[in-house]
Amino acid sequence: MPGTPEAKTVFLRAPQFAVVGASKDQTKYGTKVLQWYLARDKTVTPVHPKEDELEGVKAVRALADLPDPSHTSVSIITNPKITLGLLEQAKALDIPSVWLQPGAEDETVIQFIKENGLEDRAIYGGPCVLVEGDGILKSVL
Repeated sequence: MPGTPEAKTVFLRAPQFAVVGASKDQTKYGTKVLQWYLARDKTVTPVHPKEDELEGVKAVRALADLPDPSHTSVSIITNPKITLGLLEQAKALDIPSVWLQPGAEDETVIQFIKENGLEDRAIYGGPCVLVEGDGILKSVL
């Protein structure tokens, strides 16, 4: 079952976070997710192929550029074609957990998750961290 309470707890217990899909546009969900982490004093890195910083935080170009990918939970707010490539990278980098925001997945993405044994590391098909995050954080404190 994608997005079990346990999976979401594991995701939010990570020491570091990354957001793929944030931009200079503050009305977009990717940027709102980045702001959510910042407002809660989380260590978060935006991942963007062209921007050097977003919301005053230094950005990296790719997941492979994260300081410590194997201890970083990644929020993905991208279209499914981009999401698929990100999941391939996440698997190769041993990223512990990804949370696909609504709209970031399609049948191909879900099939990739299932075929590659990522079901225990991928949250998808449900509410986003903006909706559920605070309740989960309270439960893990």
